[in-house]
Amino acid sequence: MALKEILEVSKPRIVILLVITAVASLYGASQLSPDPVSVDYMTYVHIVVAGALASAGSSALNHYYDRDIDPRMTRTSTRPIPAGRISAKAVLSYGLVLSCASVLYGYFLINMASSFFIALGIFSYVVIYTVWLKRLNTSNIVIGGIAGSAASWAGWAAATGTLDLLGFLVGFLVFVWTPSHFWCLAMKIRDEYEQANVPMLPVVIGMRRTSKYILANTLILLPYSLALYVFGMGLLYLGIAAVSGGLMLLYHYRLTQNPTSDFAWRAYKVTAPYLTIIFLAVAIDGAFHIRI
Repeated sequence: MALKEILEVSKPRIVILLVITAVASLYGASQLSPDPVSVDYMTYVHIVVAGALASAGSSALNHYYDRDIDPRMTRTSTRPIPAGRISAKAVLSYGLVLSCASVLYGYFLINMASSFFIALGIFSYVVIYTVWLKRLNTSNIVIGGIAGSAASWAGWAAATGTLDLLGFLVGFLVFVWTPSHFWCLAMKIRDEYEQANVPMLPVVIGMRRTSKYILANTLILLPYSLALYVFGMGLLYLGIAAVSGGLMLLYHYRLTQNPTSDFAWRAYKVTAPYLTIIFLAVAIDGAFHIRI
């Protein structure tokens, strides 16, 4: 396999996002847990390697499974498998090897709890979302969002060997954020999903109702993110969460007034950086923890 094709089926932007999520959670856990722990630099290296392997492997398996519907969508028709630049069998082998390697790597070089959450993330994305729900039900991306939460939980558990309440709630932020994020993209490419017969929310209920679902979800996300202060996060996190969540809320309200493909894309570009910002806020809050 050529390097270009390997990178493409690995979805490097998702790899980077999930690795940032895991590393920020690892550092946050080391500082914010009831009993702060000292984490050596090799643990950070291990969570980066395990997280990258898991994300790249899962993405490759997603490419493999969706090889029949990718040619029907403009956005995915030039992917390596439908374009004939790589064999489906090679992508399947690559995905399986990386996915298995990530779990074993986590088990032997991090700890059992972190390895479990790495495996949970792979299972959620590949089996629950890609294979089971994506082509079956509009709840596909909602439930599949647990895969992103698992990256945070794996990082948290890498520091503490377990998952406390704050760690669970921080990771669950990804689950709560995912629908608002992905439904904006689904509105942008609604016609393509309809062509591929994939029951994404805007295909099934229309653009206007989907925009209201996005706003409703963000109305849940914003107070949820702020409520983490009650469970131990500090003022720095609180301020960043309020500003970034408030900006999302503004754009998603405006989306309900203008539920078009073009404005959905603008809202998507505002929603996309939120996850990186919020987890950097978790790490910054760990470093400079201030409460009143």
